Amino acid sequence: MESTDAYFDRKLEELKLLNSCLAAPLSLDRPGSVADVIRSKFQLTAALRAAHEIQDWKATETAWSGSARPSSGPFSFQYDYQRADLTVDGPSFYPLDEQHIRQTIYAASGMAAIASLLLAFCKSMGGADVVALPNSYAETLELIDGYARHLRLVVGTVENFSANYNSRRVLLLDSCIASRDFRDAINCRKPLFDLIVFDTTCFANSSGRIAQVVRRSRRWGIPLILVRSHNKLDSLGAEYGRLGSVTFVRNSFASEGISPSWLEQLVTETSNAIRLLGNAALPAHFPPFIGTSHYRRLTRSRTASILRNGRFSSRHFASKLRGVPSQLQRVHGLYVTLGSREPLDEAAARRAAAAMSEELSALGFPIRHAGSFGFDFAATEWFHDLATDRYSVRIAVPDLPSTLWSDLTHAIGDWWLASIS
Repeated sequence: MESTDAYFDRKLEELKLLNSCLAAPLSLDRPGSVADVIRSKFQLTAALRAAHEIQDWKATETAWSGSARPSSGPFSFQYDYQRADLTVDGPSFYPLDEQHIRQTIYAASGMAAIASLLLAFCKSMGGADVVALPNSYAETLELIDGYARHLRLVVGTVENFSANYNSRRVLLLDSCIASRDFRDAINCRKPLFDLIVFDTTCFANSSGRIAQVVRRSRRWGIPLILVRSHNKLDSLGAEYGRLGSVTFVRNSFASEGISPSWLEQLVTETSNAIRLLGNAALPAHFPPFIGTSHYRRLTRSRTASILRNGRFSSRHFASKLRGVPSQLQRVHGLYVTLGSREPLDEAAARRAAAAMSEELSALGFPIRHAGSFGFDFAATEWFHDLATDRYSVRIAVPDLPSTLWSDLTHAIGDWWLASIS
């Protein structure tokens, strides 16, 4: 358990890291409250983005100045008109060395990255079956089902791995799925897939589970592509900017349907799709504070705190809210969902998330009605479980001192029992 003093010392280190990226650092005091942490962090990231615009004023959309040399911290960029040919030189967000990474292509968001990859499948593969495990990210499934007509979406369990498909097969491995399904997937003796696409967004970039999938794919001889949204766990809780990536992992090929030339074509077509869709990343959205051992240590500490708090709240709600429909334990451990005895519709779940946040915030708790996760405050939002077709309220667990999170968890449980369940 982390003490409150230790927490504020750690938060000061995060603020110092952000501040060190400014040419003219601001005067910083040790934060005395969570509100101080949140306010200072968002002020500093705003100052960093403003400084980037002032520094790289020549690097416009039309690339009018040949002398522009845009950069952001350890990243440097080259591009022509509207970043259609964006080249990024800088550290990997993943702790993987060059022998593992074939190429990384950046996009304007996580969804822009995976949408461009799926469109590239059409040119490089013609068509394929995409097997997704239950409770994969809903918007990705919606995208495949509604707009990627060249792909056939199959939502199933581990039994689908051994099915005999006639077309090429892609496994969509998602960090939102149940712990048991993730474990079953990576423990397969030899899944019958031509390609694995792994959405790592809800895992810390240094997560052992990412490394585990990389090792498994190499052992299986199946090509692996990592897709990610970077404005969550990679931004020290401040959502620095919308940024996504597609990382092609270097691998040997045992699959009969895949060759190195085919994967090179997929890399090319993904780049083309990002260009044609206008999905290119913005240089200003690359966090200038990543890549150092200090950053990696602070990110690991933040994520560990969130996971500890998440385990505590899961145990507490399981005990306190007996009789309330149990919710799936997702492998990432970053949020919990609260259901109700009487089914909620989307509107009722929205109202519950807003009302709970407003009332508990008025009592002084760091909780807001907001989407996303990885903040220094608890974030509530409505949630739709596609597997059960039930609506609930999602609580994104924050990086908070253990005692404060314990108090807030108890307050959430009390509010839910009195108002919803």
